[in-house]
Amino acid sequence: MARLKDKVQNALDEARLLILGTQVLLGLQFRAVFERGFEKLPSRSQYVNLIALCLLLIALVLLIWPGAYHRVVTKGEDTESLHRFTTQVTELALMPFGIALSLNVFVAGEKIAGSLAGLAFGLGAGLMAFTFWYGIEAVEKTKDHPERKHEATNSEPGGTKLRDKIEHVLTETRVVLPGAQALVGFQFITMLTEGFDNLPPASKYVHFASLCMIAACIILLMTPAAYHRIVEKGEETEHFHSFASKVLLAAMVPLALGVCGDFYVVVAKITNAATISAVAAMAMLLLFYGSWFGLTAYWRSERKHGRGWTANYNTRQPRAESSGDAR
Repeated sequence: MARLKDKVQNALDEARLLILGTQVLLGLQFRAVFERGFEKLPSRSQYVNLIALCLLLIALVLLIWPGAYHRVVTKGEDTESLHRFTTQVTELALMPFGIALSLNVFVAGEKIAGSLAGLAFGLGAGLMAFTFWYGIEAVEKTKDHPERKHEATNSEPGGTKLRDKIEHVLTETRVVLPGAQALVGFQFITMLTEGFDNLPPASKYVHFASLCMIAACIILLMTPAAYHRIVEKGEETEHFHSFASKVLLAAMVPLALGVCGDFYVVVAKITNAATISAVAAMAMLLLFYGSWFGLTAYWRSERKHGRGWTANYNTRQPRAESSGDAR
């Protein structure tokens, strides 16, 4: 079993991961009201924004609550009740956040393609969020994975401890998430500016598609926290480490698409040349995927077969450490 101190720390770290997205969208909701484009939205969309704002405030209350509980109730002590309370409010906070995200996608979709398309995209975003945050977890809770039974012995001798591997994957998720959240806030607010209204239809649709990609990325990046709370109950298992690693890599796919889509919009606005913009965006996408997946897959193959500089480095490092220990 994971130590109580580690379980509490992981729970608080995961709540911090979720609150980043809440704060970005909350800032968007407050600022949107003062944009000129907000007044041009249908009355329905304006009220939808208000509902989303209320839901995000509820999520904010829930995600900050464990800090107050820790200070007031347990006086800073790590207790099972604190861990249980943090797990419960984190699980609950995902619901208003997911609804608010889907409402924002609806408003953006309605502005671009009309009410029916906006409704379809909004429902799609909500369905994806609740599938990844609750649906997968509900299914996985009924399964009995062998990796959960050997959490303390799954690391190779002399290798990285499971506790540290989980901490690393959560840290890597937090590295990616803030940028994606800031980008989706920019994307939503851009749609309410005068400059956006002057874009050609193709650029508007590409921007909206990019927004959907970044929203999907955020949903994926928040999934490990939900999974750890709901399925694993905060325990450190090899199964969770494997799941979080796969989800992190999967989230990087729509992230690159969203960034390069908006890169296309910017290049098209400056050059007024669709072909140049498309080539530039594709070249940037190739750089993203080539670096993140192409080179890393190649280096993994080289290391597996004992070739290349990564293999040489990893074989030299233990000898240097052992010689130091001998001295």
